[in-house]
Amino acid sequence: MRYRSAAQVLPRELLEQVQQYADGEYLYIPRIAGAKRDWGSQTATRRELRERNRRIYEAYQSGADIRDLAREHFLSPKSIQRIISQMKKQ
Repeated sequence: MRYRSAAQVLPRELLEQVQQYADGEYLYIPRIAGAKRDWGSQTATRRELRERNRRIYEAYQSGADIRDLAREHFLSPKSIQRIISQMKKQ
C-alpha cells in the first residue's frame, strides 16, 4: 500500500471537511468490506511460505533435527514445531 495525496484523490469540498477533523494527520482509509483481499494475495509470499513449510516438513520426516531446521531457516524451534504440527494435520 502506498500513500497518495488526498488533494489528488478527493474533491476540494470533501478535503476541506476532512481537514476540519484531521488537519495534516495521516489517515488510514479501510477497504470496503466486500473488496478486502487476503494477506499475501498480491505477492508470492504466501506461496513461498507454503513451499518453505513443505520443505521443512519433508526434512523433518527424513530425520532432520528440529534445532538444525530452526538454525537453517532462521526460525525458533517452537516455530518449526508449529509448522510440523500444521503440516501433519493436512
